[in-house]
Amino acid sequence: MKDIFLLDLDETLLDFSKTERENLICSLQQFSFPADDRAVALFHKINDGLWKALERGEIERERLKTVRFEMLFRELGVPCTEERAREVSAFYFQNFQNICHPFEGSLAFLKTLAERGRVYIVTNGAAEIQYRHVADAGFAPYLSGMFISNEIGFDKPDVRFARYAEAHIEGYERNRAVWLGDSLTSDIACARAAGIDGVLFAPHGAPEGYDGVSVRNYREFLELIEESAS
Repeated sequence: MKDIFLLDLDETLLDFSKTERENLICSLQQFSFPADDRAVALFHKINDGLWKALERGEIERERLKTVRFEMLFRELGVPCTEERAREVSAFYFQNFQNICHPFEGSLAFLKTLAERGRVYIVTNGAAEIQYRHVADAGFAPYLSGMFISNEIGFDKPDVRFARYAEAHIEGYERNRAVWLGDSLTSDIACARAAGIDGVLFAPHGAPEGYDGVSVRNYREFLELIEESAS
């Protein structure tokens, strides 16, 4: 029976892409930089690549915050000093807390899971932002806890992240736990390293070559849980 649910937050419960776009446009406009579709697409590509580098331990979190804007402005051919990039980065980071877009059905999904067991958030996102988003989305009443990488000192997929969570969940047993997340390199890799079941949240279908379990929506995940209990 599965009754310990470890859930990623961004792109699993929250529409991070929509939030990122809205915040980026607002931040660029605030400093009179180009804020068009090209800038958004470039930033998403740069940001995603840097977060993957963070997962591999190739860049520090604080450096990531600023260097993504330095890279963006360089790609756009827009003159920008390092100090100016830090100013944009600081505004972007603070403004992120004010924008939150839960996926449709995510709140009802959490409520249902909480009736079947204990629900924990497992995220690499910044603590200040994630706590605010969880509160604004109405998720907090249904959570038994949150494990956030920059609070515990390890980023997913480092197995020490999972071991920390295990050590801080009362009555934890690996065969009772299941990890749901959208990232192969972060969530699924961490679940596999920890020796627990991982489920890929893939609304558009699992990527070619993936041989694990995936779901397209919350209903399919709940059906999996039902099957495991039978």
